[in-house]
Amino acid sequence: MQESDHDVTVKRINELARKAKTEGLSDAEIEERNELRAKYINSFKASLRTQLDNIKFVDEDEEKK
Repeated sequence: MQESDHDVTVKRINELARKAKTEGLSDAEIEERNELRAKYINSFKASLRTQLDNIKFVDEDEEKK
């Protein structure tokens, strides 16, 4: 089973979060974490936008016609 890009991103964010709590992060790791978080947030926003764009509102009065 192959991990998706999303799963790999989340896994790496979690690894960096654990490391930040235990031993701290280098400047390069902090930059990587910030880039991964931005990537994750942008992906989440795009997914949510797609879901919202596909919502169809139905009026009960229109259904009876």
